[in-house]
Amino acid sequence: MFNEPASTLPARSLSIKLKNHLVQKTALLNQFSFRSTPQVFVGLNKNLTIRLGGTVSSMYSTQAKVESFQLYAKYRFLSKDAIHRHFRMAGYLEAARTNAPFHYDEINLGGDRSGLEAGLILTQLWNKFALSGTLSQTQVFHYYRWDKVRHGVLHPFTSAQFNLSAGYLVFPKTYTSYKQTNLNFYLELLTQKALDRSLYYVDLAPAVQLIFASKTKLNVGYRFQLDGDMKRMMQRSWLLSLETSFLGAFKRKN
Repeated sequence: MFNEPASTLPARSLSIKLKNHLVQKTALLNQFSFRSTPQVFVGLNKNLTIRLGGTVSSMYSTQAKVESFQLYAKYRFLSKDAIHRHFRMAGYLEAARTNAPFHYDEINLGGDRSGLEAGLILTQLWNKFALSGTLSQTQVFHYYRWDKVRHGVLHPFTSAQFNLSAGYLVFPKTYTSYKQTNLNFYLELLTQKALDRSLYYVDLAPAVQLIFASKTKLNVGYRFQLDGDMKRMMQRSWLLSLETSFLGAFKRKN
């Protein structure tokens, strides 16, 4: 939902996702604003998934503009699978380049900052309940970072994140076909702590997920701040995303 699980795409598979963040107004603009993020996931093998993406946004202007590009790689290095349960661990690396102006304290590679992020994901599944934890660190790359005095920039340039995501399968009660529609409820805790300034935030995000024919996901979530002292673009937002997967999209060469 707001976080990635430790699971990866099956080998030679393709997934296409369109993610939208919607806000009534931002700290900069008193208008409805959005950020759309088209993404393409490729399963290079059973353990390695690559994601290419970008953002188109009206968060900083009255008109939508191409905003950023991202490259993401996730490698699953541990998988202990059993009947109706599994434990998986993965590491990831993400790089982003954005044209967005350098505002706010919050560090976000999804459109607001250029930089590099590395993290570790742990996911445990017990029957219908899944729990994931993500620990990461982000470094912002911007010329302001090396000339703070001249530009008078006080925003942080490095941060640590800890996110916790819990999901529960509500429907179906029992599986009879892969074509059955799944209904999942999620609750996610999202945190960030600046490492070069004494700033932080803590968010909560409930969400609902529908999975159609075991390959198409519709996600709706609402994120809001519980506590924090960071200057942020917004403290409340909606997430709406649609993702569909194509298993075996790339044929194995003989």
